[in-house]
Amino acid sequence: MSNSKIWLENIQAEITDSPAENFILTQRILHYPTGLVFEAWTTPDHHKKWWGPNGFTNTFNIYDLRPGGQWSFVMHGPNGANYPNESVFIAIEPFKKLVFNHISAPQFQGVATFESNGEDTFLSYKMIFQNKEMCDALKSLVTGANEENFDRLEVVLSEMNG
Repeated sequence: MSNSKIWLENIQAEITDSPAENFILTQRILHYPTGLVFEAWTTPDHHKKWWGPNGFTNTFNIYDLRPGGQWSFVMHGPNGANYPNESVFIAIEPFKKLVFNHISAPQFQGVATFESNGEDTFLSYKMIFQNKEMCDALKSLVTGANEENFDRLEVVLSEMNG
């Protein structure tokens, strides 16, 4: 078993102290209420519509939203390739935070936080990797992909706000 697999399997709680070089942070102010944004993250029918960069679609097989619950899905790329993903939910604080371990490659802990500011929501998404090398290897790809992800989220929020 690889060290990185052991690292993630042993993490049963949110990583609260990680050097900045080990994570990628994406943030955005969304002009939608926090309840709606949290719903887009935690309702499979909404979440599968926006998760991933432009051109990707998703098939969610399992979405057991509870600490210890499994999130199993396949991302379908615009090139026709399929990318299986496995995650485990670590913590859910309604309207405040969602934490999961992405246990398939690339392995990381995802932490989404939702801060209400009137009718707007400050969304912060942190991907925490085991070390700087893993983070650096993905940073150039993930940074743009996460922005596309948030763009797609805004389209779904607009539809939900209807």
